[in-house]
Amino acid sequence: MSGVLAGNLILAASLNFLTQAIQIGAYAARYAGVTTGRIATAISLFSLLVTASRLASLFMTPALGALADRPANLAVAAHQTSISPEALHVFDAQARIIVGAGSAGILLGAVLLPMFLVMFVRGIGAFERLGSVPHALTRLFDPRVAVSLVRELRPRRLRLSDFPISVVPRKLLIANTILFAFYAVGVVSSYYASVLVLDARTTATGLSGLVNGVGTVLFSLFIDPTTAFIVDQTVRGERPKRDVTAMIFWLIVTAFIGTLLAQLILFPAAEYIAAVANAWVHWKH
Repeated sequence: MSGVLAGNLILAASLNFLTQAIQIGAYAARYAGVTTGRIATAISLFSLLVTASRLASLFMTPALGALADRPANLAVAAHQTSISPEALHVFDAQARIIVGAGSAGILLGAVLLPMFLVMFVRGIGAFERLGSVPHALTRLFDPRVAVSLVRELRPRRLRLSDFPISVVPRKLLIANTILFAFYAVGVVSSYYASVLVLDARTTATGLSGLVNGVGTVLFSLFIDPTTAFIVDQTVRGERPKRDVTAMIFWLIVTAFIGTLLAQLILFPAAEYIAAVANAWVHWKH
């Protein structure tokens, strides 16, 4: 275990944990838009939170890269064509801890969702009064606002019957599960591939899109349009607000399931990227 734990592992896992929690918190923007009737403003604040999560992921990448470079550099220095099985086992454990931290982050995001909802509703109101996102964000540092947000973390009694799965399109839930499974391993699997093919490791680290691309297509074709349509129907009074809360609940559930499935596809995804990287490097131009 001592060989697995490292400063860069803790940093990468913590940042992935934070990134996933923020992404789940961003779901609250949909309901905030329905509650306030300010859909466009809610979407703008949603984009702001997603941007913040991506900034966090930018710092995760070099930490993950350092974890992959260590066994690769040791193998190269020893004039080996591949890393040892022991080193591969250590990196595999590290990669799975990072992916697992994302699953835990989703659970945290779910717990903090009521707080995110109040934050979005207050943010929309502050933006309308002040006309500036930076000024609206400074309201979060008001002690009274901070206290009201913390109060939203009180335990709530939830019943599964409050979130009927029948009102959520099945294709949306399947697509969201697959999206989170692929997104959870996209970057991690590219660095995993870099330790599988040492002579093509730089190429492998740039091929995360081979995995993430699946999630991007699903998001663009199924998830974003469908969730937006359900929200629009609710705003027009064609659906009850309960449908949006049910949609958010099941999106969170499927997101969590997706990150668990990610553990199963991590190594196959890495092998896939490694094969493409190896073929690309050794292709006779």
